[in-house]
Amino acid sequence: MSAQTDYHAELDRVVADIAELAEAAFSPPLNADRATRLVYRLYQRAVLTGDLEALDEVAVALGKAIEGLGPAPDLYLLKANLDFKLHRLAEARRDLEAGSGLLASAEGETLAADLDLQEGRYLAARKGYERVIARSRSWDRLARLAHVTAVMGDIEAADGLYVEAEDEITAKQMRAYAWVELQRGLLDLAHGRPDEAGGHYDLAARAYSGYWLVDEHVAELLGVRGQLAEAAALYESLIARTSRPELRQALGDLYALMGQPERARRCHTTALSAYLQSVRRGHVHYYHHLVDYYVDVAMDGREALAWAEKDTARRPNFTTQAALAWSLHRDGQAEAAVAMIRKALASGVQDARLFAQAAAIHRAAGHGVEAARYAEAARRINPLHEGFHAHH
Repeated sequence: MSAQTDYHAELDRVVADIAELAEAAFSPPLNADRATRLVYRLYQRAVLTGDLEALDEVAVALGKAIEGLGPAPDLYLLKANLDFKLHRLAEARRDLEAGSGLLASAEGETLAADLDLQEGRYLAARKGYERVIARSRSWDRLARLAHVTAVMGDIEAADGLYVEAEDEITAKQMRAYAWVELQRGLLDLAHGRPDEAGGHYDLAARAYSGYWLVDEHVAELLGVRGQLAEAAALYESLIARTSRPELRQALGDLYALMGQPERARRCHTTALSAYLQSVRRGHVHYYHHLVDYYVDVAMDGREALAWAEKDTARRPNFTTQAALAWSLHRDGQAEAAVAMIRKALASGVQDARLFAQAAAIHRAAGHGVEAARYAEAARRINPLHEGFHAHH
């Protein structure tokens, strides 16, 4: 694609729309179009900026709109997507059921497949995406199918689906094009091809300039390549532009690798404080980051285990199960860790980090043959898997 758009210009338009709509959006008599547009713009602003805490404002406005307008399908679809983004999966399913006719729509069916994927029903998710694509083909559904195809190990088919997704994107959807290019880059990076990943990231940056999410992926790539100072500088720039605490944790990890423990400690402490503050507000979307923090930074298996159990109860998929297994391993519960990592492996997912963790867990339990097999599987998928990685 030769078209190009700008992140800041799009964000400015969204912010201007919010300012214009907000003044009287919920004044009686309630104007359905105005109220709905405001809620969607608030959601779009939160997504564009990456500010998950701003979704609280979306939830308040959405509650007012539903109270005033009733169970409109578009509002409940947005509520379902909001709950999904915040890892409130049971609530998202209830939203789909509450919206009139929503479950029978292509959008509702797509989100139902997303929920299947997050809850560890990989075959059901794949079939769901294929079914909805057959009736309503779109770039985002093809990209979802590409993702589940990739995690199950068919890399060539996954990239082909991403290419098909790009073919569905119009010249006015350059943010979507950039996002798909980022996914193609992540696919390459997960399989030890940093140069190819960098090519996709360059395309994303040219298509949708100024987007912090592109820079986040570039910063991780610099870390993988061993360009630690450059990666740290880019993370510092990102932190000045967006408030996501996981960027602080990534920067702390880099400083630790660079032999700067005091800088690392300050970054990690700030990230932990933000995670816990989010939890105190009733949010659950940083549970997995808390697991990563306690298991890999604080080396506190007991605390990591507490958060991993909460996360797995909400999202029983291979990622949360592997994190739970790793927490058990860190807590010295070798056989329990083996049992849990086997549950994650039973998903059939082909992932270098999963296999590397399985190798370490089996090795700690004295299962040498299994440890060697999984270590080789991890190296085969991604020879660079032991290097720097960001916690997404």
